[in-house]
Amino acid sequence: MTKKNKSAVQRRLIPTYIFLTIVAFISVFPFYWMISAATNTSLDVARGRIIPGTYFIQNFTNLVTQQNLWGAMWNSLFYTVVQTVLALFICSLAGFGFELYHTKGKDILFSILLLAMMVPGVATMIPLFKMMASAGFLNSVWGFILPSIATPFLVMFFRQNSRNFPPETMEAARMDGLSEIGIYFRMYMPMMKSTYAAAGVITFMNTWNSYLWPKVVLTSTDAQTMPMLIANLSSGYLIDYGVLMTAVLFCSLPTMIVFFVLQKQFTEGMTGAVK
Repeated sequence: MTKKNKSAVQRRLIPTYIFLTIVAFISVFPFYWMISAATNTSLDVARGRIIPGTYFIQNFTNLVTQQNLWGAMWNSLFYTVVQTVLALFICSLAGFGFELYHTKGKDILFSILLLAMMVPGVATMIPLFKMMASAGFLNSVWGFILPSIATPFLVMFFRQNSRNFPPETMEAARMDGLSEIGIYFRMYMPMMKSTYAAAGVITFMNTWNSYLWPKVVLTSTDAQTMPMLIANLSSGYLIDYGVLMTAVLFCSLPTMIVFFVLQKQFTEGMTGAVK
């Protein structure tokens, strides 16, 4: 390609670059404003100041004084990690079985499972609360995670990605004397690690940001999560926006870290990559 042709191509790409720059700015600006607001006073935030200030230490001190920040962070982290680990294991095992051990009955069962995705969560909220109360699981990790420990979406996600798992690998493993559960742990899980990473990111973010169900089942202040703490800060008569945005910043950090650490595996998992 000559220099003249390269210049013509570059000129044609200028509108694309401008569009992508604008979209990137719109996407990043809320995060910048969140960080900037956490460093300003409540009055400055209300006035719309977007330049970072020097009030972060005071906002952080007020937040720790007014709310049990570390307790809420620990509760959210503990609940989220436990639910993510158990959900990945249960849903991957179900997806593994549905896809690689086909029977007519399993296909019917899977169709019924998919129908559950059409039922809104609020429709099952009261029955679930009564079940958790009867079992004595209020204000506990089990009350938080049991309703979401196996979701139709994750089962479907693992089943769809299991179609990329080579059947020849299973046959070779069986010939070597490996049991079916051994195939799952020693062959399926290592080869589907990108799928696990993508499902883990999705589950972690959904669980960490969950508000409605924790608000129903976690009635004790000591059991509150970060979204509940933020809701408490924003429900008063006089809202300190600096403190509120500092809490939002701390609430956003774990999900941002998880996504940035696993973004490559997340992309591979969403495209159904198998290694």
